[in-house]
Amino acid sequence: MRPIVITTFLSLDGVMEAPGGGDHPHAGWTFKDVDFEEAAYEIKGREMGEASALMFGRRSYDEFAPVWPSMEEFATYNAMPKYVVSTTIDGDTAPWGEGTVGVLHSLEEVAALRETEGGEIHVHGSATLAQGLARAGLVDRYTLLVFPLLLGSGKRLFGEGDKTKLSLVEHAAYANGITLQRYDVVR
Repeated sequence: MRPIVITTFLSLDGVMEAPGGGDHPHAGWTFKDVDFEEAAYEIKGREMGEASALMFGRRSYDEFAPVWPSMEEFATYNAMPKYVVSTTIDGDTAPWGEGTVGVLHSLEEVAALRETEGGEIHVHGSATLAQGLARAGLVDRYTLLVFPLLLGSGKRLFGEGDKTKLSLVEHAAYANGITLQRYDVVR
């Protein structure tokens, strides 16, 4: 089985929308509102080595696909298999720079992919997908960089759903107020 890992930047009130930019009134909140501390982002480098594939929801795919392929710091991610979960993309592939991503049309297809051999599948962004995966019992781990901000509005990581027990497997706190929290889902 391939574990599915939700990895995201999160405000203290659970908002994950527009951490680097976008249409949200507080877009770019990870860069504008909290002092940079390199140690807090060390987890992102480690994740590149832990991931064997990436998965996105349609809206996050639309934001990342035109940008990440040209970014040198994402060369490792760009080289690995990628999937977009969408009911609106026709066909089995979609463009990603000079490559393609596989299109999964349902959570059932995600569940089937999860049952194959291979390493971790990391989900970046994709609030709606993350909530759907959680409701379907397909999330194995959450990796959260929690920022000391209350944004008040925006897409949240955790929506309505069943109670889920989590086991803390790693944590750290940084001088700028960011905390790293990694939880395994207890089944």
